[in-house]
Amino acid sequence: QLVESGGGLVRSGDSRRLSCVASGGPFSDYAMGWFRQAPGKEHEFVAAISRIGVIYYENFAKGRFTVSRDNAKNTVYLQMNSLKPEDTAVYYCAAKYGNFYYVRRNDYNYWGQGTQVTVSS
Repeated sequence: QLVESGGGLVRSGDSRRLSCVASGGPFSDYAMGWFRQAPGKEHEFVAAISRIGVIYYENFAKGRFTVSRDNAKNTVYLQMNSLKPEDTAVYYCAAKYGNFYYVRRNDYNYWGQGTQVTVSS
């Protein structure tokens, strides 16, 4: 089970940290990913982190977003800085058992319920 938190209403330029707590399995065996879905749009890959901490970002996230994980807390984070109105979306974390990082939605087996991030201009 994955449970996201940390969403909310922020202003353009603000920062926000999302958390995703996992339960039900050995967290350290899973690659984790963040996706988002804006109204009327498809799910969009944001960032991924492998079980050993190898990281990959979508281009729009590079330099503004940071993904990290704390295996002792079964938690993955997404630190978002310099937020823009176009970052408004429901943000989802996802998990996949495996040794690499994964960027495709269909790669992931488990999903959280999502947390809404709204960025006002």
